Amino acid sequence: MKRVRCPKCDNYITFDETKYTDGQSLVFQCDSCGKEFGIRIGVSKLRKQQKEENPTAEETDEGCGAIIVIENVFHYKQVLPLKMGDNIIGRYMKGSKCNTPIETNDPSIDMNHCVINVSRDKRGKLKYVLRDGPSYTGTFVDNEILGDRERRVIENDTLFTIGATSIILKTKGNEEEGL
Repeated sequence: MKRVRCPKCDNYITFDETKYTDGQSLVFQCDSCGKEFGIRIGVSKLRKQQKEENPTAEETDEGCGAIIVIENVFHYKQVLPLKMGDNIIGRYMKGSKCNTPIETNDPSIDMNHCVINVSRDKRGKLKYVLRDGPSYTGTFVDNEILGDRERRVIENDTLFTIGATSIILKTKGNEEEGL
């Protein structure tokens, strides 16, 4: 089963994608607001945009790992690749400065919620530093909220929470383990 989101009210509509072929157009009417909208079966524009803006570790020399957004009541599991420099994590919204968008309806995630900075230490090893955006609901690591100017070095399998969404860091070479 697949879900599509109403562009007006963000309500999800579920349908069986196996009954349709790639490239086929479908029209839906939202039960909540009555808005009619169409989709084309295949890759979503957001996923295509994320792939173009954030190629996978195999497609780039950077290969800086990824974050795994765990499935919760607002959305399904997503794997988002990281790049060198600041990876601004937040709720997807057209025109935001977020370069690592999470496709979600979670109202407790800001558009620019937190940042993971990927850099190299003195020995050339990748280093991951997490900081809050600042956000309205905060960023939690090990059930502790990060302070306003606090930066926390995180490692492979570190679990952190933004809003009602949990995220796991997978460092370079460990991305496939959590998929």
